[in-house]
Amino acid sequence: MCTTCGCSTPNHHHDHDSDHGHSHSHGDKHSHTHGPESGARTTIAIEEDILGKNNRLAGFNRALFKEKGIFVLNLVSSPGSGKTTLLERTLRDLSHKLRFAVIEGDQQTDNDARRIAATRIPVRQINTGAGCHLDAHMIMHGTDNFDLDNLDVLMIENVGNLVCPAAFDLGEHHKVVVLSVTEGEDKPLKYPQMFHNSTVMLLNKTDLLPHLDFDVEKCKEYARRVSPGITIFEVSATSGEGMEAWYQWLSAGTQR
Repeated sequence: MCTTCGCSTPNHHHDHDSDHGHSHSHGDKHSHTHGPESGARTTIAIEEDILGKNNRLAGFNRALFKEKGIFVLNLVSSPGSGKTTLLERTLRDLSHKLRFAVIEGDQQTDNDARRIAATRIPVRQINTGAGCHLDAHMIMHGTDNFDLDNLDVLMIENVGNLVCPAAFDLGEHHKVVVLSVTEGEDKPLKYPQMFHNSTVMLLNKTDLLPHLDFDVEKCKEYARRVSPGITIFEVSATSGEGMEAWYQWLSAGTQR
């Protein structure tokens, strides 16, 4: 059960060498009985942090990515923002200088993974079923078939949703929120946790601005209101406008 919205998420049962193999359901209460030397017995109820398991696995992922020198970005947005198109263009334009792999998250279908595969970049599809987000455990196993020793950047395209993915650390370096100008400039105020937790905002589909009543400066003001340090790029994945600045930021991240 998703702790953020109540959706069902797949249950995975894998053995790991580290201590994260022991699992409990989110929010479960566990009773432990202690017997002091006096013979008296005291029962103490312990409630596990609902995100504790995910955060432990995210830490495992983060340590692995650091060891391998991989720059990891978690792309988040609502459905229809143009995430996949933006990702396709980024891969095509930068794959001659950086080694990429992609994890695609969707509830159903491998449509987006097929689009990424057409760029000749290694890709892994994760279908969450009724689940509305990826979690650290999915990412841990999603990297199994990648050659991590020959990888510069891992791009994670999360399930289209501006709520639940905000709460789940995957072990990434940055959450990158993609906002289309067709969605309305007040999205950062309506979904503040997502924008607060994101380091970068890609304001996408700017080629459509002449046809829309969208206030770019107000949108940027709202984003900075909930996340004062957020970096904002105005881009069009279709025309290529503004993409070079995004590429420079991404490339610089691999040099850290």
